[in-house]
Amino acid sequence: MNTRPTVALNASILRAPRTGIGHYVAELASALQAQQLVCPELFTGLAWQRTLPAAAMPGYSQLSRLVKRVVPDAYRVRRVVEQARFNQGVRRIRPALYHEPSLWAFEFDGPMVMTLHDLTHVHYPHTQPRDRLAAIEQHAGQSVLRAQRILVDSQFIAGEVCKHYGVPAQRVVVAPLGHAARFHPRSAAQLTPRLAALGLQPGKYLLCVGTLEPRKNLQLALHAHERLPAALRARYPLVLAGMAGWKSQQLAEPLQRAIAGGQVRLLGYQSDESLAQLFAGARLLLFPSLYEGFGLPVLEAMASGTPVIATQASALPEVAGEAGHYIDPCDDSGCAAAMTQLIEDHSHWQRLREAGLARAQIYTWQRCAQITAGAYHEALAS
Repeated sequence: MNTRPTVALNASILRAPRTGIGHYVAELASALQAQQLVCPELFTGLAWQRTLPAAAMPGYSQLSRLVKRVVPDAYRVRRVVEQARFNQGVRRIRPALYHEPSLWAFEFDGPMVMTLHDLTHVHYPHTQPRDRLAAIEQHAGQSVLRAQRILVDSQFIAGEVCKHYGVPAQRVVVAPLGHAARFHPRSAAQLTPRLAALGLQPGKYLLCVGTLEPRKNLQLALHAHERLPAALRARYPLVLAGMAGWKSQQLAEPLQRAIAGGQVRLLGYQSDESLAQLFAGARLLLFPSLYEGFGLPVLEAMASGTPVIATQASALPEVAGEAGHYIDPCDDSGCAAAMTQLIEDHSHWQRLREAGLARAQIYTWQRCAQITAGAYHEALAS
């Protein structure tokens, strides 16, 4: 007899090209299924399925932008449609529990677990589009109050959730994220074909990964790289990999100037395998974000054997520990000095590489899934 509870997991984010939360949903669902901890039923926004979508919905990003332009109050309209389809599936599947991996939970007559990855909407409301922020402010607090258990990625966010929402500590469960198997060290011979196609050489570029948006603080990276000696900039271009996000036009002038000078390469969104090779081939990862609930690229870089420069902010020191080289998020001079040290001081580079590889081993999706399944059972028993 199957005693594993059926869990309705909102996987609608997988319609879009995968970034942070999308990777979280995909990896968590896969680990839950592989370990047979629960029976996940995935709601993809319009349909239900037990297997992960192979890829994002073709043209989703362009279609989403078009809908927002032509449909008044598009967020609310989409939610009404999705709630109706969610209800249809719930009546048929009868899940024991519902897991919402983001801020806005569907209505559900039963135990609910939600994941709060960060409180960006609280601390940096100006980094969110106005219509999205309005929806978040209306519904996030209500979802937190409804949830029997609240999953968070770090102790840092656990403290923030308890403080901001007045949630008892026993309702908050820290389930650190993991890294996929594709993130591992690779030889120059393994990396050369893919990197050559991008005009790059193994170990001869500095990498930034993330959506181009204000919170990611990529202007610091651009200004710091501009401070490097001209010869060093020529040998180690700054590579930006990620989708254009909200207010990415703020980067336009310094970014275009740097691109024109050959100092910066803007690669855009990369496939999972391409991104894994970019991590493994970089001299370092520069992660200048102002605020993170975890900072998955930091973990992925460490697992790839690539040292990390990160800001001394939010959860990043908790994740990287002694493997990180930390900077002030407002100090482009200090950032430039950190980059120079990791380029020129091989012993420092090697020490951080080894520390990162060792630290990455404690972060696995299997562990995240086990903790998450434990939270499910607690919610069902409460």
